[in-house]
Amino acid sequence: MIDSKQLESLRLIAFDFDGVFTDNSVFVSQSGEESVRCCRSDGIGISKILSIGVLAVIVSTEVNPVVSVRAKKLNLPCRQGVLDKSLEIKSYCEERKIDSKLTMFVGNDANDIPAFNSVGFPIGVADSHPCISPFIVWRTEKGGGYGAVREICDLVYDAKTS
Repeated sequence: MIDSKQLESLRLIAFDFDGVFTDNSVFVSQSGEESVRCCRSDGIGISKILSIGVLAVIVSTEVNPVVSVRAKKLNLPCRQGVLDKSLEIKSYCEERKIDSKLTMFVGNDANDIPAFNSVGFPIGVADSHPCISPFIVWRTEKGGGYGAVREICDLVYDAKTS
């Protein structure tokens, strides 16, 4: 578990999308349109952290309208087509004058490892690939698309408002 005292200083949470907001599944119609499964309660968690001044952003390798639609619904900025999430997060932090050590990144797979190494709070979701274990400080109890985002947001909210 993360020490709630440490979370008091957190300023930004960067989230991967596939496998974090979703259960890593994709549904493809015969016309080629993609859809994914997300957890509605994640939106309440996002609202809670935004209400106390914690910033959040989605950083995704994929370029997909599904990501844009969900980000808009959650009132989150979204960076898509990101080949190097580590550089993107550093850039995002620099633009907002946030120390990357006061940033959390939530991911689930090997392509997230550089981003885990660039933040102060590297977090994996419960059903993350085992290869990320040496690079994260905590793993959620809930899986991606099943409330992992809400779990993280509640943890941060409680740490900063208690």
